[in-house]
Amino acid sequence: MDTPRTLTDAIRYFSDPDNCLNYLAARRWPNGVICPTCGNANPYFDRKRRIWECRVRHPRRKFSVKVGTIFEDSPLGLDKWLPAVWMIANCKNGVSSYEIHRAIGVTQKTAWFMLHRIRLAMQDEHDGLLAGEIEADETFIGGKARNMHKAKRASKITGRGPKGKTIVAAVLERGGEVRATVVDKRRKKQLQGLVNAHVEKGASVYTDDLKSYEGLATHYEHQVINHAMTYVNERVHTNGLENFWSLLKRGLNGTYVSVEPFHLFRYIDEQAFRYNNRKDMNDGDRFSEVITGIVGKRLTYEQLVGALDGAGSMN
Repeated sequence: MDTPRTLTDAIRYFSDPDNCLNYLAARRWPNGVICPTCGNANPYFDRKRRIWECRVRHPRRKFSVKVGTIFEDSPLGLDKWLPAVWMIANCKNGVSSYEIHRAIGVTQKTAWFMLHRIRLAMQDEHDGLLAGEIEADETFIGGKARNMHKAKRASKITGRGPKGKTIVAAVLERGGEVRATVVDKRRKKQLQGLVNAHVEKGASVYTDDLKSYEGLATHYEHQVINHAMTYVNERVHTNGLENFWSLLKRGLNGTYVSVEPFHLFRYIDEQAFRYNNRKDMNDGDRFSEVITGIVGKRLTYEQLVGALDGAGSMN
């Protein structure tokens, strides 16, 4: 087997430490291993310990394939890390920490930390601007009464408005990628700012009739769909983003159940990655794409739980 194509293949393939090492090294250093500290090529490889040693004397001259990646300082072997990466990269509605905990034999707390580190690797750098036909829309996340304790429900749920919910806005290039983010308000500054930051001037932009989008016609071919009248008027609609919202909420409500607002952006990045890589890629390709994003990204447990302040949900 050259590379795994299914989850079963991945579990078998990455049970061999040499396969784990060779797979990561080939993708991290396609032109040959280099020292992550000084950049010197052709380091000495210790086969017994599966680490390299730079031939130039300096601190941290010994390094493993994990150094400088999301896996750094983790006591877990790659035989556990890589199947977890495979699962989150390819499960359409996400995968909970409880499932990872049962599947690979780690604690639920460890699985939760692992998944957030993998989500960091799934973040897109967003090269270039979106062009052509663009949909822009926003949605509310959270605030479902059935997920709340009775006392909290009484204080939070006062109607059908946005109180107690988090706002997520996005732009979608038809036939291309989606870019989504958490915003603090549904005002022109936030929503038009997102469009201006990610969409090429002169593109066709389709939105609903929210007044915060008024003024986009200055730089774009802006057309509006009134959802009180219809959801589609020839090319004018936001159904592509409605599909993305459906996938996002299916994961949040069905798989993760309870997501703290300050972690929401991580789950959005996860769903956006899978959405943007859903076409022309098989499971092995998506897994490989995540692996290309592991370098230069670190997330410590202290950084992750700092906002929790001793409380919060881990799903």
